[in-house]
Amino acid sequence: MDVLQSLRDMGFASILPKISSFFQTHNIATLEMEDFYVGARNRTATSTNRFHFEVEIFNTVVDMQLIEYQDRFSETSTNLLEYMGALSPCDSFAQFDKSKLLKLAKLYKYDFDDSDLINLEGQLEIFYHSCIKDECFTTFKGISELSRLMVSTGKHQSYPLVYKLLKLALILPVATASVERCFSKMKLLKTDLRNKIRDDFLNDALLCNVETEALVKVENEKLMERFQKMYARRGQI
Repeated sequence: MDVLQSLRDMGFASILPKISSFFQTHNIATLEMEDFYVGARNRTATSTNRFHFEVEIFNTVVDMQLIEYQDRFSETSTNLLEYMGALSPCDSFAQFDKSKLLKLAKLYKYDFDDSDLINLEGQLEIFYHSCIKDECFTTFKGISELSRLMVSTGKHQSYPLVYKLLKLALILPVATASVERCFSKMKLLKTDLRNKIRDDFLNDALLCNVETEALVKVENEKLMERFQKMYARRGQI
């Protein structure tokens, strides 16, 4: 977000000399930025070439990217990613931030009560200083490797609250993606022609569309046998 905003504010001025140098190298005619812009059908506009290319084209495209980014990543989602990054062991825990990790733990009210938060603060401090002194913990590139080493070295028992927070951070992307996938499937299932579909039938249809990999493993014979036993039927399925 900040990178896109910086690109919008100073990006055009920084890339303009590079474009001019490229044009001169390949003998391509260049436009004077302070001349009036000549548009389609050789109509002269009231704005300059610089205003047209910088404001009407460059800034407009960047603004579209900013709007799409804001729609895709809300403030809550951005904060979650930032909090998760504080657990990263890359570069000897260079991004470690205890305050951000405590904010992440406060989001899970059912997993961390007030006493857990107090204990977590102390465990995070000790965990950080013990890991940066251990060479085994300074060469990792992700929190998944960190969790495996914590188990193998027994640190998940020494720092149970830190390990719980680490597990929640690991499953968060999967849980978020699963919810988004369900909503995407629901848009395909509940169309205008099916706007009166009942919740029970919608849940069953979503389950069949979302958990396709699990349903493939179900044998047809067992499925028919289950339906046969649900009600007294006249014929054999």
